[in-house]
Amino acid sequence: MQTAPRSLHAPAGSSRMTLTNLSRGKLARPIRAIVYGVEGVGKSTFGAQAPVPIFLCAEDGTAHLDVARLPVPRDWADVLEAIRILTHEEHIFKTLVIDTLDWLEPLCWAHVCATAGKPDIEAFGYGKGYAVALEAWRGLVARLDTLVRSRKMHVVLLAHCQIRKQDDPQAGAFDRYRMKLHDKAGEVLREWVDAVLFARHEVRAVERNGKQRGQSSGARLLHTEWCAAFDAKNRFDLPPILPLDWQSFEEACKAHAPADPEKLKAELAELLPRLPESEQPRLLEAISGWAGNDAARLAQLADKARGKVFCHEAAASAEGGAS
Repeated sequence: MQTAPRSLHAPAGSSRMTLTNLSRGKLARPIRAIVYGVEGVGKSTFGAQAPVPIFLCAEDGTAHLDVARLPVPRDWADVLEAIRILTHEEHIFKTLVIDTLDWLEPLCWAHVCATAGKPDIEAFGYGKGYAVALEAWRGLVARLDTLVRSRKMHVVLLAHCQIRKQDDPQAGAFDRYRMKLHDKAGEVLREWVDAVLFARHEVRAVERNGKQRGQSSGARLLHTEWCAAFDAKNRFDLPPILPLDWQSFEEACKAHAPADPEKLKAELAELLPRLPESEQPRLLEAISGWAGNDAARLAQLADKARGKVFCHEAAASAEGGAS
């Protein structure tokens, strides 16, 4: 028997959507993150450091780690079944680590092709197979979302990286690191997670015999903010760079502090004279009043100030060139 749809003009008292049901403040919830980087940088080790992890592996990247693993999925149905089991059956695990997304992608394509009766993903026509596969990826994300909400589990998605050419209308073409995943699938996953983190070995330029050469310091780093060289983002006001270490990452997420307030104030002091004179009093007032010693607010002011300085100096440069 079908239930009659609710009237669009139902009295306010019969609806959950009332002003009395408002909530405020930040919501504490499990971490949803993508960590991608070059092979061997320590992505699997990072996942193994998360609270009581269980790995869903499509590759043999955890053989050296003492971790719990689900059976290696043979097909896409196995992947979904693994998430269903973690969602509905009793267990002790607090983190699901998928290792890696790019090794799962062929299982997704095989599932899509088998369902549509196609021999391979390209048989759908130019770009169409990858669009069809999006529905499978969205289904995976929906199941992961249910896992996070119902079992309060962290989800860490690992991926390899590759260098791709980026065509920018303003800056032209340049190379940058991206996840080794089809762009359409990558967009769905990047939107869902709270952090996309780029892992790399620290390499410094040193001069030898009059030539610049790269030298590794041995440190392994996590980048948390987008730049021209790689994709990254976070919703936790993280510092731009962290050690590739779960404890450091989790502590930074809980702190919601992007950097030392004093360093941010020093940066704002350097940016201040480069702003238009009309903007300077407003920034000073915001620093001393609204922001205070709150690192997150100071970081927001620094972001705005950088943007305004860029626009101001670009306009001044254009005027100078025209004259």
